[in-house]
Amino acid sequence: MPQRKPAASTNSTAIARTAPASSTRARRAAKTPPAPPALDWLAVARTVLVSRVLDRIEVSQLAPAGLVKYQFSARGHDVAQAILGQFLDHPRDAATVYYRSRPFMISQGLTPEEALAATMGRVGSPNGGRDIGVVFNLPSRGRATVLPMSGDVGAQYTPALGWAHGIRYRAGHLGHSDWKGAMAVALGGDGSCATPGFWSALNMATTGKLPYLFFIEDNGYAISVESRMQTPGANIAANLAAFQGLLILEGDGSQPEEAADLIGRAVQRARSGEGPALLRLRVPRLNGHSIQDNQAYKSSEQLAEEEARDPLPRLRELVLTRGLVDQAGWEALEAWAEDEVAGAAERAKAQPEGTPESALERVFASGAPVAQVGGAAPEGAGLPVAFGGRPAPAEPVRINMVDSIRLTLEAEMRASDRVLVFGEDVGAKGGVHGATRDMQLHFGSERVFDTALTEEGIIGRAVGLAYSGLISVPEIQFRKYADPATEQLNDCGTVRWRTNGRFAAPIVVRIPVGFSPATGDPWHSVCDESILAHTVGWQVVMPSDAEEAAGLLRTALRGDDPVYFLEHRALYFGVEGRRPYPGDGYMIPFGQAALRQEGEDLTVVTWGAMLHRCLEAAATVAPESGASIEVLDLRTIVPWDREAVLASVRKTGRLLVVHEDHISGGFGAEIAAVVSQEAFQHLDAPVARIGGADCPVPYSLRMMEGVVPSVSRIAGAMREILGF
Repeated sequence: MPQRKPAASTNSTAIARTAPASSTRARRAAKTPPAPPALDWLAVARTVLVSRVLDRIEVSQLAPAGLVKYQFSARGHDVAQAILGQFLDHPRDAATVYYRSRPFMISQGLTPEEALAATMGRVGSPNGGRDIGVVFNLPSRGRATVLPMSGDVGAQYTPALGWAHGIRYRAGHLGHSDWKGAMAVALGGDGSCATPGFWSALNMATTGKLPYLFFIEDNGYAISVESRMQTPGANIAANLAAFQGLLILEGDGSQPEEAADLIGRAVQRARSGEGPALLRLRVPRLNGHSIQDNQAYKSSEQLAEEEARDPLPRLRELVLTRGLVDQAGWEALEAWAEDEVAGAAERAKAQPEGTPESALERVFASGAPVAQVGGAAPEGAGLPVAFGGRPAPAEPVRINMVDSIRLTLEAEMRASDRVLVFGEDVGAKGGVHGATRDMQLHFGSERVFDTALTEEGIIGRAVGLAYSGLISVPEIQFRKYADPATEQLNDCGTVRWRTNGRFAAPIVVRIPVGFSPATGDPWHSVCDESILAHTVGWQVVMPSDAEEAAGLLRTALRGDDPVYFLEHRALYFGVEGRRPYPGDGYMIPFGQAALRQEGEDLTVVTWGAMLHRCLEAAATVAPESGASIEVLDLRTIVPWDREAVLASVRKTGRLLVVHEDHISGGFGAEIAAVVSQEAFQHLDAPVARIGGADCPVPYSLRMMEGVVPSVSRIAGAMREILGF
């Protein structure tokens, strides 16, 4: 049987680049992991032949018939991907892929019927017809888990990094022996090397010495844009030659033996514990970017040169030369692939599409089956519904909200060693706001750790850690700083829906928001919860005091959905937010508003820091008007307590919504619309809203009074609506 790591061909152009000889990586080079098992070249051939037939019938039959809308051929990329698939034989391996990765998917167990069901949008696809047919996911079928793909170029790199981190934590810190020796790989094209996700993952994989492989398939083009426009010199491997802690390999991916040698070396490095590897393989793209692409930007000479580099004839020659099959045997393999795909096509055509009702399912965990992959729930290792921690103090002592958050995090970390807290400055410093003060001393740097300054990387890592069965609690220092992570945040929210419930990424992202009593400014004072509420699949929480912070944060950590946990800066240390710590078992259900003040004449709905300003305004207006004012603290924006709001409005006949977020498009508009639609006949006055001005928060405190709703503005609105 041929060995998995065959000798490179005599004309190999492979180049190995490592860190300088003085580096720690080079000094440890003597540590050699066990040689990988034998490479199954016939399995490689079967994968490639099936892939070729799938491409052909989609292009020639299914797309012209209108059954396939998106077709991305992997012709030319397929042999190298199929070889890579043979090396990922550890059941805890994971891969992230992109739109040209179907041959690799087949190598990991994707069936032809599933592949065609995906491109035809049928229920038997890995996503149940919810996503385009080249966006894949696949829980492990004895080989690698293929993590949910994103349609965003470059978004695959940081979740794979999170899984690699999860391998190290589970094998090392938790002692889970079944994770030892596993690795993560991210497949990407040359164009993806220009994205923030690639560079974030590269920095964090190398600084963390994670078991990670960057598998770069360089076909010279990102759609029609040449590689030289993505990377100086059109060679990412050459540009990274001096990158510390990274094994760099490159060569010809159209030469099967050379590709196998390089892939074997790269995988061996990733599994070794010495750090990551990057492999750049030059491959031809033998079809256009997609079926709509006629490649008019290439000359006929260039197209012919690329066809001459087709790796399939070389694979056939290798199989025949090694005597694995004879010519008749090869033809039998081709016939088998034709029959397999033809039968799969008929079965996929017979599958139904999903119903209109099913499109609305599996956005959130409620009512959905437990995901096969993601969070602690699939392993039954989630945080308990209740546990015997510290009770509420017998003599309650009021504490700041930031202290309540820290006490809650500490309690949950004592309850489960799967909880990880991380972000910029959360370690030795204890967070820029002090929410993680001394936590690294208590729990160690494996569980409370600093990250590189990349929000894309922080959130992508959190998602990958969640996939690996851990409970991720990343901190983003300020709401504005989350903007670079928008792709990862949006993709995280839709994971359960996009994978038809097979995957989940229940992370809890802590984000300070809003103005500070000491100062405002456009960069640290953003409070745009309406934008976050618009990211599908996320729950949005904003406590108004220390007690709520404890109860809502604990509920978030013990749930199975991603949560934005918004911590208002004005309440961190403000006296109005101080409450006694409610004990280690205290939880507040999401979607239940709190009645802060009962009234009969006016309903005020608010949340966060505005609650205290509303209560202060009501305390002024009620005595002078003789009216009684009901104040509801919404507490959670998604889900929000529609019934409590409607019941209150039906009683009082008037509604004022107050929030700090911009007035235009703020969440108050959603509440007003629902009340107008469902309780219009009970209204004695128009619904009123007070919100932040449609401009940034200024640095000047005096100017800030004109932007952030003040007590006097709220009181004026109360008087106006009561007088209507």
